[in-house]
Amino acid sequence: MSWYRIVLIFVTVFVVSASMVQAKELRMISEDELIMRGLLYTEYKAYENSRQVFGKLYDMTDEKEYLFREMASALLGRTHIPESIARLKRFDKEHPDMLEVKRLLIPLYLTNQQINEAKNEAAYLIERSGKAADLDLASNPYLYSGEFKKAVALLQRAYETSFNEEILLRMVTIMDEYTAERKRAIQLLETHRRMNAVNSNAVYFKLLALYVKENDVDGVLAVYLALYENEKSEEYLDKIIKAYAFKGDIDGAIAFLEKNQAGLKTLYQLYKTKKIFSKALKLAQKLYKEENDPKWLAEMGILYYEQAKDKNDKAMIDKVVKTFDKAISLGVDDSIYLNYYGYTLIDKDIDIQKGMKILKNALEQQPDNSYYLDSLAWGYYKEKECGKAYELMQRVVEQEGLKEPEIVEHWKMIQKCK
Repeated sequence: MSWYRIVLIFVTVFVVSASMVQAKELRMISEDELIMRGLLYTEYKAYENSRQVFGKLYDMTDEKEYLFREMASALLGRTHIPESIARLKRFDKEHPDMLEVKRLLIPLYLTNQQINEAKNEAAYLIERSGKAADLDLASNPYLYSGEFKKAVALLQRAYETSFNEEILLRMVTIMDEYTAERKRAIQLLETHRRMNAVNSNAVYFKLLALYVKENDVDGVLAVYLALYENEKSEEYLDKIIKAYAFKGDIDGAIAFLEKNQAGLKTLYQLYKTKKIFSKALKLAQKLYKEENDPKWLAEMGILYYEQAKDKNDKAMIDKVVKTFDKAISLGVDDSIYLNYYGYTLIDKDIDIQKGMKILKNALEQQPDNSYYLDSLAWGYYKEKECGKAYELMQRVVEQEGLKEPEIVEHWKMIQKCK
């Protein structure tokens, strides 16, 4: 058994057994030992025992520190609250104007549901103290009584004194949920994060919650951008990309990803979406070099063709063929790449038989894919097998209709052929 467990068992037994003989033992123990016992009880949250010990110490010595610890134990244990209030009020009469007493009476009264008495003590406290902690404490009776505007006013004074984030968060929560001041709450949080060193992400997360309630995508995006600036987290990166996507701002997403050199595969897809083929090609070459994944060769083959101004340039087509052949030889068998390459071989009259064979491999993976069927039908058309071409193309038209120009063109040519 570890030393830690032995000590823990000893302390637990000590606390339990001590509570059974507490009253009798307290008469026989020295002040120093009582102090140690009271602190130990507090540490292990035996608050009823610590209340009794510090009460005994106060009765023995009249030292206010013991009385205050007794009151704190009563609050933490939520026991003997009326008795504690009475003891503290007697002390208050003998030692008037002591702010420490007011600071303890407020939570004691609130625990005992004496809201008006707590408000009286709060009023006394804020008349004599401008400390942030006192203003924060004095706001509690007004929260209990539903006087939220008054509570917010006190919390704002406390915040302006200290710029304490916990106070700020309490204040904006009340403004959001009780005083219908969500926009002002957002302004306060935004001002804080821009003007002060933010100590934790709690401010950002609160801002996010408020922006979501407001359906403010720009606000959500701005906060995630700030979070990502502080912590290059994949989670924040994903949220940023989704926010740009929701806004439909592809250019903004590209600019962000380029600046941070992050989310390169997403950046690659965005380049293709925007038909920025030169940048997409450079990025595909970079990713192939880093990952040695032959799928990037297939992507490069597509891009060589797509970025070419002259789609019939023989040198370019030769490069496309060599790149695709290498990719397939290295194991690329994704039907998307097979369809693209097979159709290119057919459409450019490079090698129709080879193209049709590749397309049949693609159709083994997705037998009902209308685009693959269209490509194969075009191969049969090129081979003058009009009946097979017509049969396949009829399936394509039934599935897709005649909305796409390429399908319309193929259908007309195959109908004439038949």
